[in-house]
Amino acid sequence: MSEVYFDHEKLKVYQKSLEFSGWVTDNIREIQIKNSIIDQLDRASSSIALNIAEGNGKFTGRDRCRYLDISRGSALECSSCLDIMVVKRMIEKSVQVQGKNILKEIVSMLVGLIKASSDRAYENQTEYNSTS
Repeated sequence: MSEVYFDHEKLKVYQKSLEFSGWVTDNIREIQIKNSIIDQLDRASSSIALNIAEGNGKFTGRDRCRYLDISRGSALECSSCLDIMVVKRMIEKSVQVQGKNILKEIVSMLVGLIKASSDRAYENQTEYNSTS
């Protein structure tokens, strides 16, 4: 992006979501079979950026977080789509790893924005031990 017209365009997470959307397009273009999971991945990847933009335009933290939560959910949905595509042998594991690395960054940035915009209570990260 060369010129910034709106505030959401300044966000690194928005720029990263556009990168992921382009990555998806590049990688699904090569798949020869038609499958609903491909369409779902395409829609969910677009949803990440769309909800960041819409959420960033909201005036209250609560409204902003609602859209950022939806964007985070779309990123997790994309991750699941990549898992399914590997299981169905539509993409190689190496392609999945590339996509998941981008998604991991996006989710991390979204969680940071949600925490910064929210009055939610958060627990300090601790390691839970599972004992049966």
